[in-house]
Amino acid sequence: MATDAPPPSKGGQATSPATPSTEDFIEVQESAEFGELRRSYRSFAFPLTVAFITWYLLYVLLSNYAGGFMGTKLFGNINVAFVLGLAQFLTTFLIAWWYARHAAAKLDPQAEAIKSRMEGGA
Repeated sequence: MATDAPPPSKGGQATSPATPSTEDFIEVQESAEFGELRRSYRSFAFPLTVAFITWYLLYVLLSNYAGGFMGTKLFGNINVAFVLGLAQFLTTFLIAWWYARHAAAKLDPQAEAIKSRMEGGA
């Protein structure tokens, strides 16, 4: 039987982190550390997003306007369009993997430091 109640705490009294005020959020948002976190995110995500969208649009345009090129057989029944289509999937997964590594190494520690400082009041 499922309930909406939270699971019981293991150590008796549950200690919840302090709730930051609106002023605390504004102060953190205006801090240099938060600005660095946003810069780190944007400097990674924006260029990769632009590059991937460009790569995707190139594939679509080639499919529409360069049928002869895209239909060029490379080996057997495998043509350029098929290989580039598979490359779209490959680049999607590579970008996701790369972002996960970047976030774990650079973004998450910065965000965790900001979060713990806000919750701890330090």
